[in-house]
Amino acid sequence: MKKGEIYEGQVEKVQFPNKGVIKIEDSNVFVKNVIPGQVVRFYVKKKRKGRAEGQLVEVVKPSALETRPPVCSIFPACGGCTYQTMSYEAQLQMKESQVREMLDSVVEGDYEFQGILRSPQEFGYRNKMEFSFGDEKKDGPLTLGLHRKGSWHDVLTAGDCQLVHRDMTDILNSTLEYFTENHIGYYHKMQQKGYLRHLLLRRGSATGEILVNLVTTSQESHDLTAWAERLLALPLEGKIVGILHIYNDSISDVVQCDRQEILYGQEYFFEQLLGLRFKITPFSFFQPNTKAAEVLYGVVREYLGDASGMTVFDLYSGTGTISQVLAQAAGKVIGVEIVEEAVEAARENAALNGVQNCRFIAGDVLKVLDEIGEKPDCIVLDPPRDGIHPKALPKILSYGVERVVYISCKPVSLVRDLAVFQEWGYEVEKCVCVDQFGQTFHVECVVLMSRV
Repeated sequence: MKKGEIYEGQVEKVQFPNKGVIKIEDSNVFVKNVIPGQVVRFYVKKKRKGRAEGQLVEVVKPSALETRPPVCSIFPACGGCTYQTMSYEAQLQMKESQVREMLDSVVEGDYEFQGILRSPQEFGYRNKMEFSFGDEKKDGPLTLGLHRKGSWHDVLTAGDCQLVHRDMTDILNSTLEYFTENHIGYYHKMQQKGYLRHLLLRRGSATGEILVNLVTTSQESHDLTAWAERLLALPLEGKIVGILHIYNDSISDVVQCDRQEILYGQEYFFEQLLGLRFKITPFSFFQPNTKAAEVLYGVVREYLGDASGMTVFDLYSGTGTISQVLAQAAGKVIGVEIVEEAVEAARENAALNGVQNCRFIAGDVLKVLDEIGEKPDCIVLDPPRDGIHPKALPKILSYGVERVVYISCKPVSLVRDLAVFQEWGYEVEKCVCVDQFGQTFHVECVVLMSRV
């Protein structure tokens, strides 16, 4: 097997995250964006002893697991989905087996693996989506949607995206029509010139409230009144409560705010989760699948058990959703989060819900733990994708609490951290997966550990 050459083989299995395994000449080749059982052609990008990385060229023969047609017009080219042609049950089984294999490789002794819990919604579940302006091919017509798989440049119009509510695609299509009719172009990342960058849409699954955020550069000036009026005239199921114009002159391709203008309404919307009400701004973190988040937080509350009269640390607490859910069953909850805007939102939402036994601290977990005078009885961890900072982990472990509940959105980071917990005398009692992102390779895990 040589680098740069094209080969053909059958996908034996798919490992997390989205790594198909193909056997060629006694070597494992890892190819992304494939489904178990497919026969594919690929070229070799990298080669090491006993393994290689390949780039998918084409699917020669579909898998027996592909039992339904795609539900949107740009699959499989679009990078938003991977498994649309698989039944939802088959997707769940694959994710469950991936996580179980990883946990079994690191967990010492027996533990209870509770399988995977499905999302209440298979489609239309996302309450937030960042769409990009661009073109599908160089110098082509304006597009608005998601990037092509493996490309930072090509943007495919996601006019019938099934991951979001129909209200969002109606707003997307109307926006694209308006700027196309008015010959307003997009920001070219390479030349660093242009105007339109992103359309950030947020919609409360429970409330139906919609916040529209148009992200542009400040290189051009356009009157956006007619665009806003066009959106407000759409016959939507939900209701637009705010339309914002956000300026972003950053060179990097990130959605951020240098300054903003309110074109209509307000700069926030409300969402409800497990009987609590949350005020959400354009860049507030909130679980993208509200109904599946209720399933996830229900598991966390169950795993924590009876915490009445106890002090619970919610580390990496974000906007404090978990803290407020746990506050109903705990004596006191202290949330720690590095993003100050998220902490301000957490405090505001706690006051909104009348939750008085939560305290939120802004700062890095690594530093804040040295400053908190109190000691926890239990700890809940919900770190970012890369897991817990290696220097913060010993500080967390040194509390020696009886119970730890670890929420992970990246099983690779989870199993790495679990190994350290076990070295410090903790054992894994049970674990469950929660699917928040149907049609994609992402999966959440919740693990309960107890001190031996």
